[in-house]
Amino acid sequence: MCCWPRSDAAEHAHSVGNCYDIASIATFFSASSLSGAFGGLLAFAIVKMQGVGGKPGWAWLFILEGLFSVVFGILSFFLLPRSVQQASFLGPLEKEEILAQLRREGTVNEETDVFSWKEVGQAFLLPQVLFVAGIFLFAGIILASLAYFTPSILVALGYTATRAQLMSVPPFAAGFVDKYGYRGISAIFSSILCIIGFIMYLASSNPHVQYGSLFFSISGINCSGPALATWLSNNAAPQTRRATAIAIGFIMTNFGAIIATWLFGSWSKPPHYTVGTIVLLVCSSMMVLLSLCNLLYLRNQNRKKTSARQRGLKETEALGLGDRSAWFIYSL
Repeated sequence: MCCWPRSDAAEHAHSVGNCYDIASIATFFSASSLSGAFGGLLAFAIVKMQGVGGKPGWAWLFILEGLFSVVFGILSFFLLPRSVQQASFLGPLEKEEILAQLRREGTVNEETDVFSWKEVGQAFLLPQVLFVAGIFLFAGIILASLAYFTPSILVALGYTATRAQLMSVPPFAAGFVDKYGYRGISAIFSSILCIIGFIMYLASSNPHVQYGSLFFSISGINCSGPALATWLSNNAAPQTRRATAIAIGFIMTNFGAIIATWLFGSWSKPPHYTVGTIVLLVCSSMMVLLSLCNLLYLRNQNRKKTSARQRGLKETEALGLGDRSAWFIYSL
């Protein structure tokens, strides 16, 4: 995610790199959404292992799902390529095309592209990174709350604990969607879906309507992932700055997940979970607000860069500017 080309430049819209940029990130987050769907089915099956090996069903849930994550994580360290040059699934011409585009964008520069703590620090000073990091924080609260507590919410609606696991599958399956274009508009639209879902849940006492609201909120928050991840990575360069920006975003998401563990149950009581739902509604609204702020900021910066390009030549520009280069166009 940190070294693939951006996809906003019209003249390179059909290049190999652009295909990987959209497809890889969309696939990544679609898999995350599907994991929520199959997680309910898997949990339903695993808890039936009650007593196997002298262990309760919930213990097997932790053992089996945790073991897969650990093993797959270790394998990924050896299987994932460290750079475009080491990507075995790309041919020589594809590698050269991607590298050429990265050089044009200023993402890769063999003369200046070396790791430095200065570039790490620069990522923390980019307004577009801070805006999206804030969005990731609120998205993390929503995503983790729905992932952790959807079965509990369904139990509160009157479904049995076992059936609640199964009933949590359709809303997550509906979240298996991605459409790309303007990153900011996609993020705003996804957040509005969340807002609709949480308002429905708060406004109605009908369990069928409240269950239906989950299709809006879960689909919305899962659809926001690809747009936010590409929006963050597309607007930071060079590689060290971009990699740091991505790390900041996902750290904020995990921080939001920590907050979510207390949101339902400790801070918000069943059966209505009113406080928790209101908090998630506010988080969705903040996602819209921060997305609008980032859109306006990036649009203004692109106007300034257009004026700068008309006044000078790229050859006269200092090296190592990365995303601050007048020839680096921010993705909206």
